[in-house]
Amino acid sequence: MTIQTGQVAPDATLFMSPKETAQISDFRGRPVVLLFFPLAFSSVCTQEMCTLAEDYSVYSGLGAEVIGISVDSPYVNQKFAEACNATFPIASDFNREASRAFGVLRPTLGIGLRDVSERAAFVLDRDGRVVYAWVGENPGIMPPFEEIRAAVETIHGRLP
Repeated sequence: MTIQTGQVAPDATLFMSPKETAQISDFRGRPVVLLFFPLAFSSVCTQEMCTLAEDYSVYSGLGAEVIGISVDSPYVNQKFAEACNATFPIASDFNREASRAFGVLRPTLGIGLRDVSERAAFVLDRDGRVVYAWVGENPGIMPPFEEIRAAVETIHGRLP
């Protein structure tokens, strides 16, 4: 079942780079945007991460941490971040721990690829509570960035 607004986000290990891991809970204390996407270097996923890279200053200006997440290896995601000019981390959920915990593991995609993430967005407040949740019904649809930004702005307005 997909995590819903009002719930505390589950913890999971992410590969932030080929040599570094982090827990989702490590980012508590500030707003966090988690953007799950199916596959690095695919057309819509590239468009999504490049769009976010262009707008990243809006999120960082609000004190938010943004993390892109796919099941691709940390090596692939490192190259993908470079290709998208992303200054935010694009983390690997290679073991599918976060995708399962958030309820966004897609059993099949396209030509029979198995166990990739849905395109999904979660905004967590500084206490790790989900204040916004969106899961795309079609992996070809971009996330609603205006809604995501509005959720972060709402949190930012509540920060001391």
